[in-house]
Amino acid sequence: MTRGPGRRAALALLAAPALARAQPAWPTRAIRIVVPFAPGGPTDVMARVVAPGLQAALGQPVVIENRAGAGGNVGAAFVARSAPDGTTLLIASTGFVVNASLFRNPGYDPVQDFAPITELGASPNTILARPDSGIASIDDLIARAKATPGGLNLANPGTGSTPHLTAELLRLRAGIEFVQVPHNSAALAVQALLSGTTQVGVAALPPAHAQVKSGTLRALALTGQARWPDLPDVPTMLELGWDGFVSETFQAFLAPAGTPAPILQRLAQETIAVLGVPETKARLLAAGFGLRPQGPDALAKRIAAEVPLWRDLIRRAGLQQE
Repeated sequence: MTRGPGRRAALALLAAPALARAQPAWPTRAIRIVVPFAPGGPTDVMARVVAPGLQAALGQPVVIENRAGAGGNVGAAFVARSAPDGTTLLIASTGFVVNASLFRNPGYDPVQDFAPITELGASPNTILARPDSGIASIDDLIARAKATPGGLNLANPGTGSTPHLTAELLRLRAGIEFVQVPHNSAALAVQALLSGTTQVGVAALPPAHAQVKSGTLRALALTGQARWPDLPDVPTMLELGWDGFVSETFQAFLAPAGTPAPILQRLAQETIAVLGVPETKARLLAAGFGLRPQGPDALAKRIAAEVPLWRDLIRRAGLQQE
């Protein structure tokens, strides 16, 4: 019996269902998303907004696990060491790329140890003051810092966070001093301001957004390219004449290196779909997030660009590696 192209095609069609059945289904059990910060900060908020949509799309529970410590290193290193089977994932902030230069041994390599899924969103940082501080502008802040021996105490969400480095950039360019007071999350840094522990601080916009809107905190400036839609009275540092003064806190969705490509593709596809739901988009915008769901390649490019960017600032600021 001859076995021409037609017979081979028929055999391939018959074999296809068997091959499909041979591929293990994914996911077959719960998925854990590790957030390397305490609850309440922007990365945690983003994870908890995205998780329900992913759970519905994937048909398995999606659980958020907060593993705070060492500026995000504890949680990131845990995921880097996890099995690359798509069941332990990471949603990290910009500290993920900063810590590669800030710490001698962060416990992971942001390029070698992770597979990018997609960037989720990015937010400008905001320079904040208590309304009763007498500091109503960046000029006021600089004048107060110059008049304060040793510099002002300034709350930030953690060593190596972009708010921390934003304050360092302001210190360098204005020729002033701050006593940086790091916290384990942006929510705790904002709480320090609200309680009066510090008079000024820097945070990503999401955890401070509601307080700025209500007037319980004053936003002196934002560090984005443009004013935020529902905060039209808050200027950017660029508008105030600080050329090139742009810094963002972004959220990245990542898996351990070696995670199979079909799993990464499915995660990217479903996550982008979740972020495209109008109600989700509106909720995140109102919370201070600009959405950036562009898939694995765009996130890989951002990571590759930002590692040297922050390394240069860390070197210029003379920050001690830990």
